[in-house]
Parts: sequence; C-alpha cells; structure tokens
Amino acid sequence: MTTEITSNVAGMKNHTKYSIGYFMPPVESTNWVKKDHIEKAPIWCSVDLRDGNQALVVPMNLDEKLSFFKLLCSLGFKEIEVGFPAASETEYEFLRTLIEKNLIPEDVTIQVLTQSREHIIRKTFEAVDGAKNVIIHLYNSTSVAQREQVFRKSKEEIKKIATSGAEMINEYADKYPDTNFTVEYSPESFTGTEMEYALEVCNAVIDIWQPRPDRKVIINLPATVSMSMPHVYASQIEYMSNNLNCRENVIVSLHPHNDRGTAVADCELGILAGGDRVEGTLFGNGERTGNADIVTVAMNMYSHGVDPELDFTNMPYIVEKYEEFTDMKVPPRQPYGGKLVFAAFSGSHQDAIAKGMHYREENEPDKWNVPYIPIDPHDVNRVYEADVIRINSQSGKGGVAYILETNYGYHIPSAMREEIGYLMKHVSDVKHKELTPDKINMIFNSEYVNRKDKYDLRDATFKRLPQSASLGDNGIEADIEVLIDGKAYKLEGKGNGRLDAVTNALRKGPYNIEYDFVTYEEHALEGESNSRAAAYVAISDKKGKIFWGVGIHNDIIYASVNALISAINRAF
Repeated sequence: MTTEITSNVAGMKNHTKYSIGYFMPPVESTNWVKKDHIEKAPIWCSVDLRDGNQALVVPMNLDEKLSFFKLLCSLGFKEIEVGFPAASETEYEFLRTLIEKNLIPEDVTIQVLTQSREHIIRKTFEAVDGAKNVIIHLYNSTSVAQREQVFRKSKEEIKKIATSGAEMINEYADKYPDTNFTVEYSPESFTGTEMEYALEVCNAVIDIWQPRPDRKVIINLPATVSMSMPHVYASQIEYMSNNLNCRENVIVSLHPHNDRGTAVADCELGILAGGDRVEGTLFGNGERTGNADIVTVAMNMYSHGVDPELDFTNMPYIVEKYEEFTDMKVPPRQPYGGKLVFAAFSGSHQDAIAKGMHYREENEPDKWNVPYIPIDPHDVNRVYEADVIRINSQSGKGGVAYILETNYGYHIPSAMREEIGYLMKHVSDVKHKELTPDKINMIFNSEYVNRKDKYDLRDATFKRLPQSASLGDNGIEADIEVLIDGKAYKLEGKGNGRLDAVTNALRKGPYNIEYDFVTYEEHALEGESNSRAAAYVAISDKKGKIFWGVGIHNDIIYASVNALISAINRAF
C-alpha cells in the first residue's frame, strides 16, 4: 500500500500575528563592522549555577553545585554567579556553605542576584556576609511589553524601581565594610526596550553608584529574549557603550539568550561593539533554548590565535562532568565539545585532511591550517586517530589510508587506495555501521596481508648465479617449498630478481598461472632497526585486472615474497 504525500500549500499563514519588538538606536551605531576579529578575551562570568541551574528539569543538589563550582574555578572563571539567595533556601544554603567552609578562591568573585525590593536586598547582603569579593546584581524589567502587560507602570515608575534599588544597595554595602562589593545593574529585557529609555535608566543608576577607577560599575545589557538578528544587538550595544555616563569606569556586560540560535554571534558582535564582559554558561544551558555558550565563544577566539583566558584543554573531562552534574547531554555536533565535531566521514574531506596533516608535518609543524579542522584536536585533549577520520559508507580512499597509516604504520600505495576505500565502504554499507580502526585493520589483514588460501609458501632460499651464468635475465635462482591446495611441492625457478624467480618456480606447479607484474613498494612498519617490513605487490591477469597483495615479515625479502603470494591468492 502506497501513501500519497502532499505538501501543505497553505503554508504558515499565522506569521502575520508577529511584529518586530526590538528597537534600533536613534543614531547610526555601526563602527563595530570595521573590526574583523576579537583582539582580547572579555571578563567571563559563569551563570551555570543560577541561570543554568534554574533551567534544569531536576536542579542540582548541594554536593553537585559545590562540585560544579570547583570545576568552574579550575577552568579559570574569576566571576561566578552562585544564585538568588533571597528567593531560594537551597541557594542560600549553597552560598553560606561556600563562605563558611572557605571554598571560594582568593581571586574569585561570587555574584548574587537581587530584585529592587528592600527585604530581598537585605537578605541578599546577609547571605554574602563573610565573603571577600561579591558582585551584587540588581535587575528590573524595562521593556515595553513588561511595562505595559506585567507591571502596568509608566517609564518614570519603572526607572524609580531601578534607582531606589541602587540607593538601597549603597546603604547596605556600607554596613559590610569587610567585603569588597562590585555593583551590577541589568535592565532586564533590554532588547525590547527603547534604546533612549534604556540609556536613561542605566545612567540614572550609574549616577547613584558613582563609579571610580578603583570601584567600577557593571552595566549588563541582556538579550533576555533574543528578538533580532545579531547585528541589531551589536548596534544597540555600541549605542549604549558610546553614551553611558562615566564610561571609562563602567564595565559593559553582555548576556544574550539563544531563542533565535544566535547567542554566540550576539556575544561576538557585542564584544566588537564595546562589550567588556560576557555572562553565559558551559555549552549554552539555560531557559528555553539557553544562554550564550561560553565554550564556543572562547574557543572561537582561540581559533583566531587569541588567548581566551579559560582552560578547555581537557574537553572530554569537562563534557563528562557537565553531563554528570546537569543530567544534560552535549550534542555530538556541539562546537568543540561534541564527540563528532572533529569527525570527517566524507571521502573528499578525509582525503584533504590526510594531505593537510602530511603537509603540516613536512612544512609547518608549528602552525595549524589543516583543511576542514579549525583547531588542533590535541589542544582540547582529542586525538586525530580516534576523532578526525571516521569510516562509514560515505568515506573514501584517503580516510581509510590515513587510518591504516596513523594507527598501524601502513603506507598504502596511491594506486591501491581506491580499491581499499571501496572495500571498506561496501562493508560499512552492508552492515550499516561505522568501522572502527581495529575493524578496518582486521578487514585489511584478512583481505590483503600474508594470504595463504591456495598457495602457502613454507620456505624459500635464493642464490645469485655466477657472473657467467647471470648474463641475460636469469641471475637469481629460487628454491621454494610451497603448499598448493594443501599438497607440498618443492619447486625451483630462475629470474631477473627474487619475485621473478619465485614466479617462474610457481609456474612449474600444478597450475599454469599467468600474470604480469604491475608495481612493487616497500617500507619499514616501525621506526626501530629490528622493525618489521611491509611490501605491496600488484599483478595483473590476462584481462588486465589488477590484484594487490601485502606481505609482512621481519625480513624485507620474505615480506616481498609474502606480498606476491597474497596477490596470487587473490587473483587465482
């Protein structure tokens, strides 16, 4: 029975209910477009333990949060948002545990969130009592939608929420002289706020906090819900950066969300536009589609030769611990962290990568510019052999040859690679599975190496004939012992070389095998003086069909003979 498939001709007509909800700056703010890359790392603030944690189906328990905090410190984060202590007893307990057990490193500043309400601000300061370095993060929503629909307040009333909160924070900070406070303000839903009004509110807060060189203020400009293309966010950031009061003593912070899948781009363009700081999470965890992925933003800088000032040199371990703490999974194609991000299955990609790796080894070992692989996998504790070239039914000759070379030492002749590539593709296609390096090596050995099917060479001795007898083409004599179809034969033959002599000896056996030599190559499999040798022989039958054989032996002479016997066994 066949089911007819029809298209939905009507399409998505409900798009008419949506309208643009963001605001462009009142003046052109596009100087950021003149920059082609980020020149230095921003200040990083991890919000995994607050913004990220609240988005988990099952939030982390105390032990998990403590372990995650230690992980973030080990990665180099100097600012870590640890919660909203006045709104949650769990977060209050976590914060007090950090402080009372002296678990916060001297150079790490914790960040706590608060609304502009007196009892919440008071409890927030009580929660951080005893901490050395603290960021008090004040926020309130300023967008048109929030003002009209949620708070139903005027612009002046919304601004008053912000300024009254700023004043209360000043008052409470004076009561805790032993703590080094930094203050931060976020006009939540900034991107849905008129830019002139967002600037007005932020400047009113700045005027209350009176930033100084030794006591800078953070103005955080979040894309609480991503509403625009990244270039719009960048222009909004540039406008704010250019017009904030006391700009030289203000740290402009970015906090993009990923509703449109552009949080990383928002971060990068926002930094170009004047952003000094980024709030985000490992691998982008967060409400709805998540926050900005700090791993990706930082590693993108790294790929441009910029020190991200975070340590992701053991990416598999970071992924493992992240998944353990959050019960979330890092997708296999997640930039830099996913299991498959360095994997190339395409034949043409594999061939280019293999050639690029060889070129680098021979010409630029201290540089990285390998096709299709933006960073050296070793830099994040991934390995070429296991991660880069992956073999399935889409793979090609270059990838298979690369696997056999890097893992097992074979230097497959160029003329042989296509045949091997098609063999592996066929096996993968039939089995519907990826082929591991061990499986590839097993198939290669079974098909090509030291074959003993019909002809099984047991022994061979060679001697060079006297000069008078070696004139012409028969200067080498071979005496061989061979099993042919299980029956033992002692045969002798002369030739212009060892392989030719063995061939002529075999022709004296029960079968009149006719073939021509096509090519022969050899090399050492290992670097030591006592290493095994590998030899590759190609012969052609009467119809011109090519058959390859591979021989392995401690003696190159016997390796070459084994290769010939393998080719013969595959041909006849």
